[in-house]
Amino acid sequence: MQTQREKIIKKIYEILENKPNGIRYTDLVNEIKSQLPEVNENTIHGTIWIFRKKVKKKKIKDVIVPQRGWYILKKYYYKDLDKISKAFADYLVNDLKECTKAIPLGSNRFQDRWGTPNVIGTYKILRFGNILIEIISAKINSDSNQLITSFGQACAYKLFSHKVYLVIPKKDTNKADIERLESLCLKFGIGLILFDRHNEENPEFEILTRAVKSEPDYFYLS
Repeated sequence: MQTQREKIIKKIYEILENKPNGIRYTDLVNEIKSQLPEVNENTIHGTIWIFRKKVKKKKIKDVIVPQRGWYILKKYYYKDLDKISKAFADYLVNDLKECTKAIPLGSNRFQDRWGTPNVIGTYKILRFGNILIEIISAKINSDSNQLITSFGQACAYKLFSHKVYLVIPKKDTNKADIERLESLCLKFGIGLILFDRHNEENPEFEILTRAVKSEPDYFYLS
């Protein structure tokens, strides 16, 4: 016979399976209460708390909590990132005109997260009969969690890129955090783009700062 905690864990997965956009803590508790009325509410809160600790410690690997109080299956979270990466690659080429070609890498990692952008592109320039190539990279945050870490990753991409963009969600990010990031991006020459993560068909990219060209460290390009 299943214990109450086992019933709750099973129900969490059932609910998350039907929530491709994830679910907030309060809504998760309410759904469990409605589907398991015989279970004490304190037991529900306690079980979710333990569940969250296991997620944070990577003991549970198929669920993530990208920002406080928001639970989503890993497969759905990275699917969103892949879609946004594709849309931003198109935006770099067709709207910003920063690239002649851009490739969405999405959630793929060739080495580590510090060396693999979500989007990488090139801009070819014909000058004095020679073709010069600029490399443009982008770090995309599909949530408002760990923004400073993402900024650090964007800075790391400058080692091998001429221009770098940091792309973050608009509606889910605190205004003060956006202003702080904008100041940092201006100081370090990184482009800052906002987007609507709740609109997969039209993320409505909004440019706050344009990336400033700088020379990469050619050691990392060889």
